[in-house]
Amino acid sequence: MLSPMTESSVGAGIDPEDSKIITLARSARARNGVPEGAAVRDETGRTYVAGTVELDSLKLSALQTAVAMAAVSYTHL
Repeated sequence: MLSPMTESSVGAGIDPEDSKIITLARSARARNGVPEGAAVRDETGRTYVAGTVELDSLKLSALQTAVAMAAVSYTHL
């Protein structure tokens, strides 16, 4: 199970690859001006970055959006 990353938990002792994922998620949040950012990496090393989607007809968390992007990409291989 994944635990949420807080400002205080990021830093010393974090694997460099995990740190990259955190940085990408934060940049997605800032770039898109959304409340959440997420980044996921697949087994081939591809990274998918997304922010929260909030439309009248559709609401997805950043994690749901990033996983959906990865799933769609996987089906096109």
